[in-house]
Amino acid sequence: MQGPVGGVSLPVSDAGFERSAFRASPAVKRIVDLLICLLAAPFVLAAGVMIALALKLDGGSVFYAQPRVGANGRPFACLKFRSMVRDADERLRQVLAGDPQAREEWQLYQKLTDDPRVTWFGRFLRASSLDELPQLINVWRGDMSVVGPRPIMLDQVALYGENFGNYCAVKPGITGLWQISGRNQRTFAERVRLDAQYADSWSLAGDARIILLTLPVVFARRGAK
Repeated sequence: MQGPVGGVSLPVSDAGFERSAFRASPAVKRIVDLLICLLAAPFVLAAGVMIALALKLDGGSVFYAQPRVGANGRPFACLKFRSMVRDADERLRQVLAGDPQAREEWQLYQKLTDDPRVTWFGRFLRASSLDELPQLINVWRGDMSVVGPRPIMLDQVALYGENFGNYCAVKPGITGLWQISGRNQRTFAERVRLDAQYADSWSLAGDARIILLTLPVVFARRGAK
């Protein structure tokens, strides 16, 4: 199976994630998600209060909810701590219209290294992945799982091509194969391939391994933009 963007195909060994002989039911995965939410709640509440105060002092809203695509193709509001300016969409359009190099980077990664939309505090939140803490609320609601493909935007559906069905087969996650395999250093085509691979091969043991490998990636800020 190949990713639809650029025809990239990653071997299973590239991500170190192979099909497991034991596949738990989605109901068991859901129970594990809820337990993780409960265990993480004290830290998330403490960190969330401090981040919210900092964002209020910086001016503007605390949370940002963006439509993303969930399991079975169902849209949901994906929560984040605000890391961008208010007119982010317009600034992106201006940059892509006037900067060919930025436009090429966006087409390849769906990210910008020097993103004019991100605030000074937002850069810290993104580099430390703290902007994604509110997504535990999405997990509690059942929109997301702790581990899974990263939730995609509505205009990125076409980039998944034939692999969109794999993406929709599982709930999107806070972390996943993409995060432990280079994150933003990967092209979007490689991300598509990793998402399809996860959907085809996930297991509770694999999820535990991804969570453990996510911790050093986050602390070292590897692949963050």
